[in-house]
Amino acid sequence: MFFIYIIFSAKVCRKYIGQTEDLALRLEQHNSNFYKSYTNNKGPWVLIHFECYETRSEALRREKYLKSGAGRDWIKLTYSV
Repeated sequence: MFFIYIIFSAKVCRKYIGQTEDLALRLEQHNSNFYKSYTNNKGPWVLIHFECYETRSEALRREKYLKSGAGRDWIKLTYSV
């Protein structure tokens, strides 16, 4: 099972969109500041949305859409962030 997810940080008022096989572990990594990434030192991050897919290619296709203009518009309409 593969997940796409959207996390939000009120500290910097930013969203992050990603995909993973282990959603709980990935959220922990975003909040740990141990891994060097865009989300480092910008948390705490909270999960605001996730979807499950059977294959990585399906998840990547949806992640790509959510990062597009239309996808970002959908996120704004749905979550007001």
